[in-house]
Amino acid sequence: RPTQAVCVPAIHLHMTAATMQVSEKDFQKAQEQLKLLKKDPGNETKLKLYALFKQATEGPCNAPKPGMLDFVKKAKWDAWNSLGSLSKDDARQKYAELVSSLVSAESASQKKEASPEEGRHDGYETLIVTTKNNITKIMFNRPDRKNAINHQMYREIIKALQEALKNDSTIAVITGNGDYYSSGNDLNNFTNVKPGEMEKMAKDGAVLLKEFVGQFIDFPKPLIAVVNGPAIGICVTVLGLCDLVYASDRATFHSPFSQLGQSPEGCSSYLFPKIMGLAKASEMLLFNKKLTAAEACAQGLVTEVFPDSSFQKEVWARLEAYASLPKNSLAVSKQLLRSMEKEKLHAVNSRECEVLTERWLSDECANAIVSFFQKKSKL
Repeated sequence: RPTQAVCVPAIHLHMTAATMQVSEKDFQKAQEQLKLLKKDPGNETKLKLYALFKQATEGPCNAPKPGMLDFVKKAKWDAWNSLGSLSKDDARQKYAELVSSLVSAESASQKKEASPEEGRHDGYETLIVTTKNNITKIMFNRPDRKNAINHQMYREIIKALQEALKNDSTIAVITGNGDYYSSGNDLNNFTNVKPGEMEKMAKDGAVLLKEFVGQFIDFPKPLIAVVNGPAIGICVTVLGLCDLVYASDRATFHSPFSQLGQSPEGCSSYLFPKIMGLAKASEMLLFNKKLTAAEACAQGLVTEVFPDSSFQKEVWARLEAYASLPKNSLAVSKQLLRSMEKEKLHAVNSRECEVLTERWLSDECANAIVSFFQKKSKL
């Protein structure tokens, strides 16, 4: 029986080689573009980039598994190992696509910043702060990080509240830019710390948190939260210190303190039981229950819920009407409502920060955060 020759089209071989060359070229270009990024993309993204780079250059994970307490190396190893048998070509492609998305997001953000809003305040990198129609609007502006609050953002929120206190606005409004209201504490606050500096980090963090929450306690004008999307952690707990909380129907409210080996803050250990009752507060603060907007409203944490499609239009029309009310009358009336509780709230804030300092220095907290990153890297 005559042997048949196997014909492999030359055009197919040519296209495959060209694709590989383009992939390698894009990979090299992406590495250069990454160096030019001005904003830190965050730990989660950096772990993905690290893993894809290692997979693209070395193939599947071949390094020994680090010890549990070597947090950084363990997180990197987990991220690389989670890629399994992904080919080098595919890893290069995914790396290039991820860098491209980061570059595009930063470029869009820079263009937006180049056209400042009317009444915009200068001197903010993590917020957009404007004063217009008697309203000071403080908008969390780290949408690429789900508006996670890092140390700089804490300081800028304090500064924005201090400015709003002194200016001619009638009310102040806090909201988020993008899909999230805020994902709470940026866990970079805890992971980018050298082993010998843990105690200093904990003490400095507690001082900053105490000042931050203190600004909410003492703020003399009506303070309104406009919760445009999911809210987590510290941005949920301080809602009890706001005078009104309006939420989109797609917002959720989550305070996973025990999941991260931590404890409540923002005076929530005192205010949440008062607002929603001890049983419901315990379910949220102890056992990490996530509330829908409707549930949060039924339990008294949220004032009113609006359909997401009309949320911004309805809420801002209402806020503009509030801002036209007599300014001094609103401020004096708020002080009457809040003055009896101030001393108690400051004492609660101090105690919560003391307990958190102890929690941050505990092995349980460190292990819980490592476990959290491990789960995230496997998603």
